[in-house]
Amino acid sequence: MQVKDVMTEEVYTLYTMQTLDLARTLMNAKHIRHIPIVDEKTQFVGLLSHRDVLSLTISRLAGIDEAEQDELDHHIPIKEVMKTDIATVDPNSDLCAAVKVLLDNKYGCLPVIHEKQLVGILTEADFLQLTLDLLEQGKIC
Repeated sequence: MQVKDVMTEEVYTLYTMQTLDLARTLMNAKHIRHIPIVDEKTQFVGLLSHRDVLSLTISRLAGIDEAEQDELDHHIPIKEVMKTDIATVDPNSDLCAAVKVLLDNKYGCLPVIHEKQLVGILTEADFLQLTLDLLEQGKIC
């Protein structure tokens, strides 16, 4: 199997100049944990994870309410907080090799890049879906 057989092709993305409040809103609204960041040519330039967003959140214990947090996040461009040293994978890559990269590095996802263009994302959820499909085919479920 190849990465393209399992990856999610419809990916929510944001641009570097958009802000952290938009990323937080998108993650909450779409129930996603990873947002690939692209430039105006849809070339992959970074990744913002739910974990990254949480680490930038001021604790509710500090007396900051949600509106104040949103206002603070509105002034933080994604380019200042996104990760840029991200492993990626080609859609034609061997799926087992991609799994090893995820496991060895404890990554939650791999952006799928072809000729510098973001074409999808490979996540833990994709592997759960594959597992379910295989279990159902084997009539185990």
